[in-house]
Amino acid sequence: MKQYIDSAVGKAGLFTLPLRWVIGWTYFSAFWRRLILDNKLIPEEAGYIGEKFNHFLPNALGIKPIIEYLVSNPEALQISMVIFTIVEAIVGLFIILGLFTRLMSIGVFFLAMGILLGSGWIGTTCLDEWQIGVLGVASGFVLFLTGSGAYSLDNYLMNKPYQFTNKKWFAFLGSGELPIKNLAPKVLVMSLLIFGLTLFTNQYFHGGVFGTLHNKSVKPKVEISNIQQNGSQLSFQLFRVEGADVYGSFLIGIQILDENNQVIKSIGQEELAQFPKEKINNHYVAKIKPGKHSLILPLGAKADLTIDLEGITLKENYALKLIDISGIEWITEIK
Repeated sequence: MKQYIDSAVGKAGLFTLPLRWVIGWTYFSAFWRRLILDNKLIPEEAGYIGEKFNHFLPNALGIKPIIEYLVSNPEALQISMVIFTIVEAIVGLFIILGLFTRLMSIGVFFLAMGILLGSGWIGTTCLDEWQIGVLGVASGFVLFLTGSGAYSLDNYLMNKPYQFTNKKWFAFLGSGELPIKNLAPKVLVMSLLIFGLTLFTNQYFHGGVFGTLHNKSVKPKVEISNIQQNGSQLSFQLFRVEGADVYGSFLIGIQILDENNQVIKSIGQEELAQFPKEKINNHYVAKIKPGKHSLILPLGAKADLTIDLEGITLKENYALKLIDISGIEWITEIK
């Protein structure tokens, strides 16, 4: 098989060796971090990967219904996270070893696409997840085109008297000369599609092509909805949709304002730190919960809260105000 190694295709596979190893470790290391160095697949433990997945929900592109279903069904979410981690481990390891390189490159392509569509909007400084996603998509396509070269198990198998390595299917799934005619225009079309995806997602998530730049990971944003008065209680829904994914929004005040913007009901920081858990109905695995100094709202968390009105009768033009520890306020009219 020395002829293959010395061919243009064999050299292309050799030249992508550092890309293959780096992209392979990128995915295999996800398995290594989650299961070997620290088990992050246990729902009750801190750092559970399902909560990270929940952070993707508010601004995911195209796959939001899938994410919402999973984070609303913890058992299905855990099974999905285990399967996802196993797939990442297999894809990453096989890419590093250069075994069934083209098949694994398709795995890289779709894993990266999932990262891009789910979390391409997350990144406090350098558009982190978007860059990982688009580079992964492009890298997966390049590895499909080149396959593996000299330092790979594909090459080892092709050097042995195994008949299957001479089959057309092995060229599509492993390495070797791609049995595709008129390859150049097909590569051009696919490259244009990937470049178009890059520009579209850059603009959609961050306004990075034209107009005003925006970053949804800088400041927390909480949506208030479903405000209802039930006798002496007021219930409302909170959904944290923006801000950094590595820490929550810290709610230090809930107020009810009258038509003159005067505070007629106030729940302060200490009360929120001891907010009764039975008055919080969480929808997803990322949970709104009382913390040491405030009520904590993780990114992607949605919950119904209930507070006592203590004899207050709500009227038109009254408003509900939330106060974050950063000073940001969110106000919604009570209808």
